[in-house]
Amino acid sequence: MKSIITCIQLDIKFGDPDFNYQQVEEKIAQAVQQEDSTTVVLPELWTTGYDLTRLDEISDENGEKTCSFLQKLAKKYNIHIIGGSIAKKSDKHVTNTMFIVNNNGQLIHEYSKLHLFKLMNEHHYLTAGKEKGLFDLGGMKSAGVICYDIRFPEWIRAHTTMGAEVLFVVAEWPMPRLHHWKTLLLSRAIENQCYVVACNRAGSDPDNEFAGHSLIIDPWGNILAEADENPGLISAELDIDMVKQVRSQIPIFDDRLPNYYR
Repeated sequence: MKSIITCIQLDIKFGDPDFNYQQVEEKIAQAVQQEDSTTVVLPELWTTGYDLTRLDEISDENGEKTCSFLQKLAKKYNIHIIGGSIAKKSDKHVTNTMFIVNNNGQLIHEYSKLHLFKLMNEHHYLTAGKEKGLFDLGGMKSAGVICYDIRFPEWIRAHTTMGAEVLFVVAEWPMPRLHHWKTLLLSRAIENQCYVVACNRAGSDPDNEFAGHSLIIDPWGNILAEADENPGLISAELDIDMVKQVRSQIPIFDDRLPNYYR
């Protein structure tokens, strides 16, 4: 099974959802026309950026606007959408939530960021999720995680031991830690023998400069596509059969000894 995956690396306009919806619609159309994509991936908090102090005002009530927006585009272009993440308001809480919509326009899963990044004050404004990011996307056994989650290999392994073959990572990763971004993603691909599709943002906000360098990595740790620090698209073809080949050649999942890891 083969799929063409495109990461849409955006310069997110700080605190301006209307502008960001418009630019995402344009970029998805571009990805379909230029890259012949079957799946597109958006970055973390793409509707608002890290305008955390205004989330009560600008977050999406129950995620309804964003979900409807992504469903419309998925059906229009017959593509799967890994909807980055948005600030989703529900009851008295706001979560950093990823929506996954298939090419029929169905919401097949949502995942809320488990590990909140205290260095950027997420814990003051966001509530952590509790569920795994596992889903099946047109036959691809997949998992979605958000930014800081990749620093927790045991969280990623919790998904790959349950069958995930593609790890979708969405992020607003800062430029000063670009080396960490690339090293962690390569490590997660190699140690889990899976594809890693990582979509970061570009540009800056009032407090941060972001690294860009979205990456698509194969199960051997080879980089199939890499962006620079500017807004743009990167694409690569994923051959899911390669995951099975790599896992059979070096059978780390069979050779694990979890009773000793406690």
